[in-house]
Amino acid sequence: MKAYLIKRLLSVLPVLFIVSLLVFMIIHLTPGDPASVMLGDEATPEEVAALRDQLGLNLPLYQQYFHWIGNALIGNLGYSYFMQQSVTEAIFDRLGPTLSLAIMAQLIAVVIAIPIGIISARKRGTATDQSLMSLSLLGLSIPNFLLSLFLVLIFTVNLKWLPVAGYRPLSDGLWTHFRYLIIPATALGTITAALIARMTRSSMLEVLNANYIKTARSKGVKERGVIYRHALRNAFLPVLTVIGQTFAGLVAGAAVLETIFNIPGVGQLIVNSVQRRDYSVIQGAVLFITVAFVFINLLVDLLYSVIDPRVRLNG
Repeated sequence: MKAYLIKRLLSVLPVLFIVSLLVFMIIHLTPGDPASVMLGDEATPEEVAALRDQLGLNLPLYQQYFHWIGNALIGNLGYSYFMQQSVTEAIFDRLGPTLSLAIMAQLIAVVIAIPIGIISARKRGTATDQSLMSLSLLGLSIPNFLLSLFLVLIFTVNLKWLPVAGYRPLSDGLWTHFRYLIIPATALGTITAALIARMTRSSMLEVLNANYIKTARSKGVKERGVIYRHALRNAFLPVLTVIGQTFAGLVAGAAVLETIFNIPGVGQLIVNSVQRRDYSVIQGAVLFITVAFVFINLLVDLLYSVIDPRVRLNG
């Protein structure tokens, strides 16, 4: 297990290097002078020159990269000129709402999707199967921001059960925290649920036709045991892949709903930083999210070896 872990960690290093290089180049090769854009049209040449010197923009591009990545390796992602705060602090101040939204959305998706996928696989070709898969296709087709507006119309405007927007931290109480996140989490988790349900169905169909399943049934194992102890466990690796990738996508892609519902998360931080051209925050936040995406997928890869030790041997 230790050798497998070291091998996977080493395989991540080139990915992180390429990601950091791409993030840096995309930001710095964008047309326009960052210092001039940040200060506005009324800034004097002396003010622009002073900010360029403060941000290190007068250095050659390769020196800027090595200076930035060297600081990033020790947790220093730069300083926000607009917020008068370090980028690292700004990200971690807003990480809680994003994680809460992503975790709640993923829990909703998994709780809904896996039973749907199992039922659909067991009822293959029936009206139940077709109805559930049509429902999942509908979930894939509806944009999450549009679904969120429908949910607001139903549960906020008409029924007045939930707040329209805003955010309350967990310290205000679990139920209060839950009430402010349930609509965006449901909207965000719908597409995820559809993907997980379809993958669960496909994986279960492959496993349910295997010989060991037929053997278990012939030995008199109860159907519940066949489904959950034998079939689902062996079908779970592809499902786990989708769960990990979608969770990473939820963390990275919650910006639209965070903006709509005024949730002070990392996504909203990036959107606001783009609007005011806060390059340090954009660069640091995008790097943070991409690194988080890579490590979430690494964690999923390591979980493979826990669920199925054969993966460790073949890796």
